[in-house]
Amino acid sequence: MKPIQLISPVDGSVYAERVPLSQDAAIVAAKAAKAAQKAWAARTLDERIALVKAGVARLNEMKDVVVEELAWQMGRPTRFGGEYGGVNARTDYMCEIAAKTLAPQMVEDSGAFRRYLAREALGVVFIIAPWNYPYLTTINTLVPALVAGNTVVLKHASQTLLVGERLAQAFHEAGVPKDVFQNLVLDHATTEHLIAHRYFNFVNFTGSVAGGQAIERAAAGTFTPLGLELGGKDPGYVRADANLDAAVDTLMDGALFNAGQCCCGIERIYVHESLYDAFVEKAVAWTNALKLGNPFDAGSTLGPMANTRFAKVVRDQIAEAVAQGAKPLIDPKNFPADDGGAYLAPQVLVNVTHKMRVMMEESFGPVVGIMKVKDDAEAIALMNDSPYGLTASIWTQDYDTAAQIGAQIETGTVFMNRADYLDPALCWTGCKDTGRGGSLSYLGYMSVTRPKSYHLKKV
Repeated sequence: MKPIQLISPVDGSVYAERVPLSQDAAIVAAKAAKAAQKAWAARTLDERIALVKAGVARLNEMKDVVVEELAWQMGRPTRFGGEYGGVNARTDYMCEIAAKTLAPQMVEDSGAFRRYLAREALGVVFIIAPWNYPYLTTINTLVPALVAGNTVVLKHASQTLLVGERLAQAFHEAGVPKDVFQNLVLDHATTEHLIAHRYFNFVNFTGSVAGGQAIERAAAGTFTPLGLELGGKDPGYVRADANLDAAVDTLMDGALFNAGQCCCGIERIYVHESLYDAFVEKAVAWTNALKLGNPFDAGSTLGPMANTRFAKVVRDQIAEAVAQGAKPLIDPKNFPADDGGAYLAPQVLVNVTHKMRVMMEESFGPVVGIMKVKDDAEAIALMNDSPYGLTASIWTQDYDTAAQIGAQIETGTVFMNRADYLDPALCWTGCKDTGRGGSLSYLGYMSVTRPKSYHLKKV
């Protein structure tokens, strides 16, 4: 079979190469996962939790290697130290709530009846993980799936091939049996075949809308439950009563961190007319303070995009918007590392409209459009004028106002005075073309288990 190549955005070299499994070998692996599931589920909850936490602890011990590999694979500067803060926090929280969440809910326990609702592992969980936050997005499903008693098969993105290998290594060295958690290198055809032939009991996919549609087509008629986190075009709204400096700092970081390659990154900002000029001025200064460069340079705050083709999408959107009347406020000459390839200077656009692709289609890169609005109603209408709905960031001084505006926004998460953040106690979910299902929080366990009712009668 044709090898899958991982082209490093750092220098364009082939950083890793793996031959995908044949369809027959992949089927053998999927069957092994199914065969191992009952014994894994039969272990005590405490034992499963201990092994999962040991796996994450082992991953922490590999930090130096992992951070370096992440830079080579997807370009994130090493100064940011990988994804360990989120990995550890989400693991700890999901393990902490497991006993309460998975405990049977007793309806009656009398001399005549015992009636209760239980949660039972689905079986084999298939995770198709993305490259942009390759550890965090995997952990979101991997931890609750294993803790709940499922076995897991992981297919990682070709841009982050080594991430799946490191996760499997860490968990296996910590004592998780190899058939309980497998990392497989698969091509699209074999992936779709496994899904279509019901080798999995739950499929979690994070990626593009087109990718999610392909997963749905493969699963059609199988009744396999799906969790789909797809595209996003997350808005920020700065009201007249906002803390301006805090809004600029958080929203611009949300727009440009990780070269804008964040599922819940801020891609469009609406600012009340009274603050608009000041916000734009400060946003430009904030952006010009960034340093685009090699991710191994300690001074780099912005690395290359993960692939030259991703950068081309953003460049094309910017050029098209400018041709339609948008005004770019960042001079690319301020970012000499921009090489026309994966290294892309950040951009702030004004005079943008919703007729431009850069304001309507996912960019997933270091560009943000800023529009002036006159009131809440206009901002709400613009925020909802999108095929996506993952998060929305509202900047105000009042909880009630944020909640009232949030109730009118078609989105999965409403933020007030923050952005681009996952709280493990809250469900990570979206609507419209952003997908369906949810991870994290107690609801994350509902995705990887099924209800089972017990109606026991004495005679």
